[in-house]
Amino acid sequence: MTTPPKATRFHIRPPERPTPPPAEGAGMFDTQDDGFAGMDFRRPDAPAPSATAAAAPAPPEPPRAAASVLKVPRASAADPGVEADLSAIAAEGLTGRQLRRARMIAQQHGLSVTSDLDAVRQLRLAGIDPFTRGSLLNMVTSRLTGGAAAPAPTPEADPAGNGGAPPPGRELARLPGDVVQLPQKARPLALPSTEQRADVTQAGEILRMQQDIARRRRRRLALLATRLIAFVLLPTMLAGWYFYQMATPMFATRTEFVIQQAAPAAGAGQLGGLFSGTAMATSQDSIAVQGYLQSREAMLRLEEDVGFRAHFQSEMIDPLQRLEPDASLEAAYKVYRNFVKISYDPTEGLIRMEVIAADPAVAAQWANQLIAYAEEQVDHLTQRLRADQMKDAQTGYDDAQVALATSQRELIELQERFKVISSETEVGLLTGQISTLEAQLTQERLSLAQMQANENPNQARMEPVLRRIATLESEIASIRAKMTGSSAGSSSLAQVQGELLVAQADLQTRQMILAQALQSMETSRVEANRQVRYLSLSVRPIPPDAPTYPRAFENTAVTLLIMLGIYLMVSMTAAILREQVSA
Repeated sequence: MTTPPKATRFHIRPPERPTPPPAEGAGMFDTQDDGFAGMDFRRPDAPAPSATAAAAPAPPEPPRAAASVLKVPRASAADPGVEADLSAIAAEGLTGRQLRRARMIAQQHGLSVTSDLDAVRQLRLAGIDPFTRGSLLNMVTSRLTGGAAAPAPTPEADPAGNGGAPPPGRELARLPGDVVQLPQKARPLALPSTEQRADVTQAGEILRMQQDIARRRRRRLALLATRLIAFVLLPTMLAGWYFYQMATPMFATRTEFVIQQAAPAAGAGQLGGLFSGTAMATSQDSIAVQGYLQSREAMLRLEEDVGFRAHFQSEMIDPLQRLEPDASLEAAYKVYRNFVKISYDPTEGLIRMEVIAADPAVAAQWANQLIAYAEEQVDHLTQRLRADQMKDAQTGYDDAQVALATSQRELIELQERFKVISSETEVGLLTGQISTLEAQLTQERLSLAQMQANENPNQARMEPVLRRIATLESEIASIRAKMTGSSAGSSSLAQVQGELLVAQADLQTRQMILAQALQSMETSRVEANRQVRYLSLSVRPIPPDAPTYPRAFENTAVTLLIMLGIYLMVSMTAAILREQVSA
């Protein structure tokens, strides 16, 4: 954001002066006088001038005025002599400073002048040279004393012959050759044009603005340095003083442990051991243990066992970290979270724990106590799952045993009631008897047929055969009726065999169920063993011999960066709001 320059342009017309007449006999390439003539500017310790120069008489100094109010004959402005004198004075090329000095000296002597040139003319007529150092010193002395100017000494009143020089101590000492030498001829003044005057004025305004901008920049830099000291350096110095001088030294014990599980069974499946032994297998348990160690329950158990709050309420803790005697549970838990730091690395499966206390032995004791809490929590995580698995398997096995015993008692009761040990054996015996009788019956029928084949069969021999055939047929029929038919006092063999077969099948089924329940219980036992978690310590807590905290330099540097960031953010916000409001 730049500010456009604002420069005032003044169009001042230079005063018009009459052009001096050219000197008689002056050529085009003549050397002009420099206005100093033969004045000697050498120091007093410089070598003396040549003899020719020493022999040359010095021009007498014009006499000074004798009184503060001079009597100068007034001349008319239309007098040709006055015009000639003014033109001659203008041709001398006097500077504006010399003309202003002449007017001031004329006013000091009470002369009524009409212009600067007229003041020079009247002073010369009064015998006063307005361009000498004595005239200026007389004017300053009269101003300081508040009175009229002292009369200038004349050559006649100077008996010492000093040529009208002022007395010692009143004016500056003159050097040899220090006389009034006015230029006789001067070049015409080359006055600047209005455009050049405007450029000069604009350059002056630009210079003034640049100086103003530089002054503002210096002021802003000073304000910026003041704000930085007040809002950044001072808080940083206070924080550094606290960390170096006031903060209580703290000791930290570091512990690392990992949660492991039992190896899976060999025939558990194709993917059974894919993730075994990796961090992913126990990531949930590790996160659960980390959350438990950072919970209020762990803090309360630590308070009951070793007195957590009493340690931070002692006088050895600095006031900024000390707990109040009547501190609440939330305040104690906040301190617990700050001084018990637990982190979990998912890539390696490690749980890192850092316990901080004012005493290294206390820090190690707290770390061991927290490790014991973690082991209990690990056992508790899978205890319910293992118990549920074994409970279901044991219940199924017990029910299968009861059912098998019931089925076996029913089979025994049937065997005792029917007086049959095995229905298959009874059927086999009856079937064997029927087969034997059928063979005898067939033999008797063949014998009978052979006898009947004779023309005159012997009836005496045929009757026993017929009786044996009838007996065999009746026996076979009774045996068959015994197998399929039932009487009032006994059941048929088919019914007995059917009930016995059902009882035997039920007994076999119960035996298979019992075998499966036994196998399931073994599988559950193996699975329960796989669910067991173990906490393995890789780094044990060791009490340190040097304080770990506070890290004074790092904390001071962090404080500096934080305060600087806050200051920059607030400054940028204020600048943006200021720009929006001004827009």
